[in-house]
Amino acid sequence: MDTEWIERLAVAGVVLLATLVAVRLADRMIAKRFKLRPETLTVYRVIRRTVIAVIVAVGVLSALLVIPTIRAVAGSILASSAVIALILGLAAQTTLSNFVAGILVAFAQPLRLGDSVAVAGATGTVQQIGLTYTVIRAADGARYYVPNAKLASDTIRNATIAGAEHIVTVKVSVPLSADLERMLEILVEEAGRLPDDEIVRQPNVYVSQVEPTEAVLTVEAAARTPAQATALASSLRRAVIDRLKAEGIYG
Repeated sequence: MDTEWIERLAVAGVVLLATLVAVRLADRMIAKRFKLRPETLTVYRVIRRTVIAVIVAVGVLSALLVIPTIRAVAGSILASSAVIALILGLAAQTTLSNFVAGILVAFAQPLRLGDSVAVAGATGTVQQIGLTYTVIRAADGARYYVPNAKLASDTIRNATIAGAEHIVTVKVSVPLSADLERMLEILVEEAGRLPDDEIVRQPNVYVSQVEPTEAVLTVEAAARTPAQATALASSLRRAVIDRLKAEGIYG
């Protein structure tokens, strides 16, 4: 029996070790080949931790239940319905509720990794979303450990999501003698050449102002980051000016 116990314990240990190694390798491969967005990375990490926790729990229990003494004690405990009800009740109120809330947060995503948030008296950047707690790093380096159940019940202020769209605005003045319909068509064509992976929504082109001698045409779009917004605005201005020069509007 001792030899059988050692063999089963060794198998359980190998399975757990292989699982951890596989997770590390998968993380490295994903980090090198893919640039995951915050929302995708959040879901991935929560699911990964959930799977690891389940595998570890099953492996440890399987190894422990090989021991006859522990198996007998576990059987007698599980036979007691009162104890089972007590355990389930406590889990539902604490650990289980936090675990379920963590899964909901990962998919509903009121906050994501790297977001700047304020919730349950904690203000800072979301550093980690665990199975039961979420870690928020304050500006001074302190860490807040917020139970996931709090995230599911409290109001969350997310400054990052609120500012996810960075507006790109380009204004062009053209003489009133020009064909405004044609000018708008040109701006629509140039705005349509903006990279789809850098804009959040389709550009809007319209006449924003009319002066005695000229009209002001405006192109509005939304980029994902401030840097992309600046680059897109500069690129669009150059393209529009070159196009209007080709049309003979600018000398």
